[in-house]
Amino acid sequence: MADSEMCVRSSRELWTILLGRSALREPVSIQTTLNTRSEGMLVAQSGHIFSGYFGKQRESDTMVPPPDKRVCVGIQGFLLTSAADKLKADKDTPQALKDFGLRISKLLGLDEQQSVQILQCYLQEDYRATRNTLKAVLQDERQSQALLLKIADYYYEERLCVLRCVLHLLTYFQDERHPYSAEYSNCVSKLEKDLVSTYRQQFESLSKSEAPTWETHGNLMTERQVSHWFVQCLKEQALLLEILFLYYAYFEMPPNELSTFTRLFKEQGFGQRQTNRHLVDKSMDVLVERIGYFSSLILVEGMDIDFLHKCALEDRTEQHQFYDQQDICKEVDQMLLTFGDISHHGPVLLAWVLLRHTLRPEEVSSVIRRLGHTTLQLGVFQYLTNMLQALGSTGNNCTASTARMCIYGLMSFVITSFEEDTLGSQQHQINAACEVLAAPSLAELFWESKPNMGLGVILDSAVGVFPYKTGPLLQLLTALLSDKSTAKKVYTFLDKMSFYTEAYKHKPNDVISREDGTLWRRQTPKLLYPLGVGQTNLRMPQGCFGLVCEGKQLSVGEQGFLVRWEYSYSSWTLFTCEIEMLLHVVSTADVLAHCERVKPILDLVHKIISTDWTVSDCLLPLTSRIYMLLQRLTSVINPPVNVITSCVNCLIALAARQPGKVWSSLHHTGFLPFAATPLTNMAQTISAEGMKAGNYGNLLVLIEQPRGEYSVTIAFLRLVTTLVKGQLGSTQSRGLIPCVLLVLKEMLPTYHKWRYNTYGVRERIGCLILELVHAILNLSQDGESEGSAPSLQSLCIYSLANTEAGQAVVNIMGVGVDTINMVLAAQPSSGGSEGPGQVLIQTVKLAFSVTNNVIRLKPQSDTASPLEQALTQHGGHSNNLIAVLAKYIYHKHDPALPRLAIQLLKRLATVAPMSVYACLGSDAAAIRDAFLTRLQSRTEDMRIKVTILEFLTVAVETQPGLIELFLNLETKDGSDGAKEFSLGEWSCLSVVLELLDSKQQGKYWCPPLLHRAALAFLHALWQDRRDSALSVLRTKEKFWENLTTPLFGNLPPPSETTEPCVLESCAFVMKIIALEIYYVVSGVLDPCLKAALESFSSKRRYEFWSDYVRDLVCVACDGEEEGLRSLSESQMLISAWRTLLILSTSHSEVMHLKDDSVRQKLFMDVLEGTKAALLMSQSVFCLRLGSMMVTLLLILLKQWKSVLVSAPALLPPLSLMLESVLHAEQQLTDRTKAKLLSALILALQNQGLNGGEITQLPQLLLCVCEMVQDEALALIDSTRHTIQRGDVQEDSMETDSPHFQKDQQDSVCVLALHLSKELCRADEDGEQWLQVVRKLPVLPSVLSALELSLRSKQNLYFTEAALHLLLTLARTPQGAAAVAGAGVIQSICLPLLSVYEGPSNGATQAFVRKSQDAPSWPGVYRLSLSLMESLLKTVRYNFINEALDFVGVHQERILQCLNAVRTVQSLACLDEADHTVGFLLQLSNFCKEWQFHLPQLLRDVQVNLCYLCQTCTYLLHSKKITNNYILFAQAKNGEGLPPGPHPQRVIQPASKERVEGEREEAESKALQAVQCSLLKILSKTLATLQHFTPDCCQILLDQSMDLAEYRTLFVLSFTTPAFDSDVAPSFGTLMATINVALSMLGEIEKRKEPVAVSEDTQALKSLLMFSMENCFYVLISQAVRCLKDPSVLPRDKQRLKQELSSELSTLLSTLFRFFRRGSPSSPASGLLPSLQPKPPTPGSKATPEGQEPFIQLVQAFVRHVQR
Repeated sequence: MADSEMCVRSSRELWTILLGRSALREPVSIQTTLNTRSEGMLVAQSGHIFSGYFGKQRESDTMVPPPDKRVCVGIQGFLLTSAADKLKADKDTPQALKDFGLRISKLLGLDEQQSVQILQCYLQEDYRATRNTLKAVLQDERQSQALLLKIADYYYEERLCVLRCVLHLLTYFQDERHPYSAEYSNCVSKLEKDLVSTYRQQFESLSKSEAPTWETHGNLMTERQVSHWFVQCLKEQALLLEILFLYYAYFEMPPNELSTFTRLFKEQGFGQRQTNRHLVDKSMDVLVERIGYFSSLILVEGMDIDFLHKCALEDRTEQHQFYDQQDICKEVDQMLLTFGDISHHGPVLLAWVLLRHTLRPEEVSSVIRRLGHTTLQLGVFQYLTNMLQALGSTGNNCTASTARMCIYGLMSFVITSFEEDTLGSQQHQINAACEVLAAPSLAELFWESKPNMGLGVILDSAVGVFPYKTGPLLQLLTALLSDKSTAKKVYTFLDKMSFYTEAYKHKPNDVISREDGTLWRRQTPKLLYPLGVGQTNLRMPQGCFGLVCEGKQLSVGEQGFLVRWEYSYSSWTLFTCEIEMLLHVVSTADVLAHCERVKPILDLVHKIISTDWTVSDCLLPLTSRIYMLLQRLTSVINPPVNVITSCVNCLIALAARQPGKVWSSLHHTGFLPFAATPLTNMAQTISAEGMKAGNYGNLLVLIEQPRGEYSVTIAFLRLVTTLVKGQLGSTQSRGLIPCVLLVLKEMLPTYHKWRYNTYGVRERIGCLILELVHAILNLSQDGESEGSAPSLQSLCIYSLANTEAGQAVVNIMGVGVDTINMVLAAQPSSGGSEGPGQVLIQTVKLAFSVTNNVIRLKPQSDTASPLEQALTQHGGHSNNLIAVLAKYIYHKHDPALPRLAIQLLKRLATVAPMSVYACLGSDAAAIRDAFLTRLQSRTEDMRIKVTILEFLTVAVETQPGLIELFLNLETKDGSDGAKEFSLGEWSCLSVVLELLDSKQQGKYWCPPLLHRAALAFLHALWQDRRDSALSVLRTKEKFWENLTTPLFGNLPPPSETTEPCVLESCAFVMKIIALEIYYVVSGVLDPCLKAALESFSSKRRYEFWSDYVRDLVCVACDGEEEGLRSLSESQMLISAWRTLLILSTSHSEVMHLKDDSVRQKLFMDVLEGTKAALLMSQSVFCLRLGSMMVTLLLILLKQWKSVLVSAPALLPPLSLMLESVLHAEQQLTDRTKAKLLSALILALQNQGLNGGEITQLPQLLLCVCEMVQDEALALIDSTRHTIQRGDVQEDSMETDSPHFQKDQQDSVCVLALHLSKELCRADEDGEQWLQVVRKLPVLPSVLSALELSLRSKQNLYFTEAALHLLLTLARTPQGAAAVAGAGVIQSICLPLLSVYEGPSNGATQAFVRKSQDAPSWPGVYRLSLSLMESLLKTVRYNFINEALDFVGVHQERILQCLNAVRTVQSLACLDEADHTVGFLLQLSNFCKEWQFHLPQLLRDVQVNLCYLCQTCTYLLHSKKITNNYILFAQAKNGEGLPPGPHPQRVIQPASKERVEGEREEAESKALQAVQCSLLKILSKTLATLQHFTPDCCQILLDQSMDLAEYRTLFVLSFTTPAFDSDVAPSFGTLMATINVALSMLGEIEKRKEPVAVSEDTQALKSLLMFSMENCFYVLISQAVRCLKDPSVLPRDKQRLKQELSSELSTLLSTLFRFFRRGSPSSPASGLLPSLQPKPPTPGSKATPEGQEPFIQLVQAFVRHVQR
């Protein structure tokens, strides 16, 4: 990587990189960066380094000026003439910037060239307006002054950042755990030589520099600015000393350096004698103190006390570096003798006394005594305690730890060297020791050292007064707890105590002593605590010896003896007794004294349980009493707050491991808020009705708020948070509702108004409240409570969305980036992680997260909640909150803050009905520039860049104004007049295209996650059809090549680890390609994309991705149990691949997917993947994946039929899948089952049961029938439920009802019935079906559901499908018998009345249907008729009674239908008439039975059939009326003619004739369809009438035939039939029928038919011939009956003979002529031709003249008549 690429623009950016908050994470990158900047770190404080120049530059373009050009000395500085000359000679810098650089130069005291560099760097990083506004700002005096002050702030921050970088290097360069320790070490080794001298000089310069004035630095140098300058000066001094201190912790200080530093610090008064000390105010005291602390520490560290201690122990003091430096020692002696007026002198004097006493005690005893006396007067141990506390609470933890290590060495040696009594108060020593031992490794070091050395002496001293004084020992032991090993040592130490120290005012009577009174002996045993019988106690046995401690003092004001008894006991038992004692005296005056003894015990218990949980069981006697203690202490009038805090802290430690147990014990104490009445609903809960604040609530209001101290509140919040995180059960969680409600209602809205004594507590409480809310909102839904009572989460969501709590969170978010920067700048520390600024940042981050979660989890509502209104309206900061959120992009300290702000913006942009662009107002362009600056920076943290791109991705769809701003497209008129678009200077597309560049992939600034985010943004543009942006992208060079690069890479197998975002990247590319192909006409596709698609095919990428996706599905489903990380990403890739394949079925040319073998391979891979998803696991993920795959399978099966005919058998795998999902969770698999059933139907239709697949049929049949049975039963339940509710339409809106079956065209039930029908057809002999029917009661279930559906007129699709199945079953004798035997007539006959008996008025409505094939209730009736017909035809006499029942029940409808053909001009009516006549035709075979049971109906049917015959003949004869049918059908239902040309197609004049021809052809086909329907009705009617008239042969030959059996059907008349019910059907009707048929045959013959006659025409001819035959038959039969009927007058008989003879002779001659031309022969094989008859050879000659059987019959009849 080139150095130029690695160059960093500013010190703050270097600081960010070193903290690991940038994109530079590789050690090599860090090393290169440090190499570039190492010299600058030393010279920076005397001047400043700035690289880069004005203008929009990439990092790779920036140059670092050589060192000689970038050094200027001091903050005040001076001008270099060469710099001024060079600036004038610089042609690239605009004159306006040069002029402004001079003003900066004067204000900051720098040279002009460097001032311009600062300005350029500021503009690049911190300028908060657009570059276009800069010129106006520079010209406006007021704005330019504000800019000057901001640049000064920027410059000061840069100087501090350089020092922070050096401090960071020194902190970690020897820490092997740090990832960059080697790189830091290299850099430190380069700095080491000049660091001390340079930084000491800078410190000296800073402390002595004169304050700037308005005369020297211009009129902007006001008092406030001077004060700002001085604060900066103090900060730099403190940082310089902190660096020097850390440096000397690692490197030895030469003696002469110690002398130099001592003199320097003496002159400077350890920070208190600054040249400008008159400028020091109260706010600067902390910085002055820090300077003093580090001055003192540097001198102590320089004396190397650790090494001195080691030399003294080993008796080799001469090896210490000060041993031979007598001159320097005396010089330092003289300087130190003047010390003593400042507390900072204490540690220095103490260390020097130790040094001089150890090295040459005899020479300097007087000096030692004087210095020692001064040291004790200064209270050195109190000072050390305060210093370590101050360093530990703010700033760098490493600095604090190093300081503790330094002081540990000092204290250990001091306490070892001097008598303890001579060092002052023991308590002060213990306090200091406890602060020292807070360093991580010192506790372990202590336990490893000898007990009589160092701090062990203090511990031994504390043991000597235990338990007379419990505090000192417990305080020390609490500090000595750091990890599990030390915890066990502390526990054991206290468990095995050997001495018991006790105080006596007088010698007791039960003790005897020596004469001198120094040794006592107990004569009787003694209980040490006055507790009741049976309670825990300590019993000191008889004969114990006690030593009277003469040197030990009692407490102040006490007289008496202190006796140390030799008595072994466990302190833990003693602690239990102490707590019991406190419980006994809680209401007495002794309570405070006992609290003082118990608090250290509780603090120790808290620390030991927090450190090592395994000890907690042993401490059960103690911890179990804490609940009672808490209850008693919080109930007293003036509760001891500090002890209560310690109690709650102990419970926090316990709750971390046993939340349920702590809660169950705690909620009985009355400490926590509680509900006096049960919680029933949200309204009652939110009103806090019946809730009590508990003892804690009272304590908060009565004690803590008036005092302004909130230790219990902080502990309470942590406790509740711990309990919430413990995932309690739903009942226990409900118990926490009052606690959470107190926080949300009483604390969150008002905590910022409380009184506070300590700075930072307010921010901490706010942070803890939000941590609690955040924990609740992140609870898993599984643990949420059920029922009407609200859960914790729903309470939080409602409260934040609708009450003041939400406004409080909004106010926190509205703090703004400037306030945060001010708080950070005011911190005295060196950018640590624990100051008030960091707490504020954490609070704001939590507020973002909480708000985001509330909006995400809030129930959907039509009205905006108060929270959403507050978020999208102007807040209390006179600024729009959306703009405040967007401006967090300017925050540079913590990258998570702008990231979370952008995430919240993304959420708001999605859900809130507002324009983000409008909310940003005039700042929109500047904020856009800030977003894009961070997005294009190569060192910026990758997660921020990803979040910005995700925000823009959402904005594409929801924020049109904002996305146009970010796209920044410029327009110009093209050559053809159309607008052309190009990228503006600040377009996000430039960055996205750079990220897309295949050459950039894998570099540190373009990781896969960022590449994926860029592709997601592009996909959003395509999905939203942003044509302006797309047109620009398409024209970019290598765009399609770069975009499709991921698809040509070889990913590792799915079984190996792949970054999930790589899968998503590939998915987005596939989706973009699919959208482009789908929307763009193939001829206009970009050539580069075409080339990429061709390459995709030629490089066999289809096969690669097919294999990959198949394996991915297998791995995802197989490895899901092991927790595969990338389930959603895998699903996304599979979905994208699915889209691409579906598109390829219709765009195979463009996508180059035409090879059948490739298609077959892709299909089989999809099949394998589907099998894996559905067979391996029954998890939710696998079932969803399976559903996706089945959809693809179904589409490919449908579209690639021709390819898949030769594929391996599909039924076996599909059957296995169906069996697998059959018993899975219904709601998850309904759609999958439906798709599988559809696939099976298609496979069956496509491949059939060929080959050995018949073995699969029994199992598949059984499986499908089980499904049909289950679904039918579910449908019965669902329908009954719907009927009971009485609201069919609203049934689907239910949310609380169980899962009910819905009737849809593609529902599982309907498709299972259709598949059953197909399998039934495939099972030709019906054997398999019968076996299944015998095993399963499938038919009764279906028939029961059918009956209920018909009665309630619901479940139309199911009803149709069931009838189709029954109809298919009824085609075989066994099937028909099974259907009839299952009670089909009971299920259909009477319930069918509901289908057509309804609110409809008149017959016209009864015969309407939606379209030719759409399911309808009339269609159900027609199917029922067909079923009756089929059953009667197959079962015959076994079904006649049921058939007669059916015709009897539905006689009105039947007669109405027969009559309606004349009155209702509807294709639906013809259809029903056809089915009705078909049924009557079968029933007419059983005339005698019919006559017997329903004689009147038979007569009515006969009459209506004759009228129907007359009507059909008339309609066929009158084409005008037939056309009315077509027009009526078109107007009513959109049937008949196909639609005209597509509206987008422009019809050329040349093609108009063709369009007209198409229309005529369509009309002709529609007419033919109507004629065919009428002919079918007519032919069936005549065939039926044939059964109602005597048999021709019998009546002609049998003279004794009983004519009374047959009625006369036709009137003796020969008039032409009329379209009128008043004219009775006559022999003229039959003659007209024959004539119409003949004329239609003639018309067909006249048409110019192609050589191959169409099937429709052939069917029509057959129908016409069949109609003529039957018509002749009926005519002859009826004529002979009339001639034989004695009731007919002879005159009428004669007339009949004449008319028939004449008419038939004419017809015969016409027929002869027709047959001579060639005509189809009579369909003798059955009564009716099938709809798809086998066409005879076209144009074949008829049989020889007169040989047609029915013609011979007619000829015979004519001869008979003529006789």
